[in-house]
Amino acid sequence: MEHYHMTKGTYFYAIGLSYKKADADIRGHFSLDVDSKLNLLNQAKTEGIESLFVTSTCNRTEIYGFAEHPYQLIKLLCNNTKGTVEEFQEVAYIYKNKEAISHMFRVGSGLDSQILGDFEIISQLKKSAKDSKKLGLLNTFSERLVNAVIQASKRIKTETDLSSGATSVSFASVQYILKSIETVSNKNILLFGTGKIGRNTCENLVKHTKNEHITLINRTKTKAEEIAGKFNLLVKDYANLQEEINTSDILIVATGAQNPTVDKYCIQSKKPLLILDLSIPRNVNPNVTELSNVSLIHLDDLSQLTDDTLERRKAFVPLAEQILEEVKLEFNNWLETRKFAPTINALKHKLLDFKNAELDTQRKKYADFNEAQAELISNNIIQKITNHFAHHLKNDDFSTDESLELIKKVFQLETSTHV
Repeated sequence: MEHYHMTKGTYFYAIGLSYKKADADIRGHFSLDVDSKLNLLNQAKTEGIESLFVTSTCNRTEIYGFAEHPYQLIKLLCNNTKGTVEEFQEVAYIYKNKEAISHMFRVGSGLDSQILGDFEIISQLKKSAKDSKKLGLLNTFSERLVNAVIQASKRIKTETDLSSGATSVSFASVQYILKSIETVSNKNILLFGTGKIGRNTCENLVKHTKNEHITLINRTKTKAEEIAGKFNLLVKDYANLQEEINTSDILIVATGAQNPTVDKYCIQSKKPLLILDLSIPRNVNPNVTELSNVSLIHLDDLSQLTDDTLERRKAFVPLAEQILEEVKLEFNNWLETRKFAPTINALKHKLLDFKNAELDTQRKKYADFNEAQAELISNNIIQKITNHFAHHLKNDDFSTDESLELIKKVFQLETSTHV
């Protein structure tokens, strides 16, 4: 199927940027927090976009939606972030129709993740679709596509070992700590930020470091307390951040702030301090590296780390891709059916018109006209004819587009262009 139309002249696009070409600073310019996502969706609605959803994670920001031209979606992104069109053009990608669908399948399956097999993006896709649906911005096509990607993701998780182990940015950060710091269990660890990455990092810290000196700080203290309660960890007020930094050996920053929350002026201690910044935009000012006792690692550095777990995962890529193709084929078959459904419906109505006109004629001719029998026979014939045409259109041996045009021409049909 070459075109996926919502209304005439619109196409399905995936536009965005990722870790592949955009560094952390540029990705930070295009990151979307909760409020800016909502603003983007509302703007899309006012501009007549009929279906759109957006994801923004530490390693990518993407918009999937219908538009006449991709610039409509690019403008929405730039209007609601610090990014510019010029920056976008340098590092971005634009996919249309089939390519956009294929890209979304790879993203949702973990095959396009910064760390191979990291499936955290799928929950983002689910939430993005849910947010758009609440605003009436998720059409049948998009909802079906999201569900197909979720199905593929589940199958890959259960049928392959692509996600074996717990390798993700959160896990990689803890692995780095274990490899870089001796006697980690005796070190003071401060985790600042308890969003999704912060929570996952906390779980990995508890599981793999056997450390009982982990302190949590979050702007909203109750969120930190919820996590701390599960693992019997210490929680401190946001006001104590600087004090806690200066008693720490390891600082992990995973906040959602749009500007740096930690800089060199927060650090007065002279003892070695390892800082891991797991945030996009960067939440640790690079000026901390001016201090000789400080080492700074960003999540982009962590993604370059490879270990035996990641190497083993590569062996399952072909099987994962095979599963993707199977689910994608099911989705495309559904699309083909959606494509000719309006024509089949229009044909059925045309045949019903023929039937009604003929029955009306016969009614006038014969006083003993059997209404019920005539209805039954003619309706059965109409059903057989439409089934025959539908079967023909599903046949791969014929061009669906050419067949549709011929049917429309022969029966003088008018159909909508909605998928």
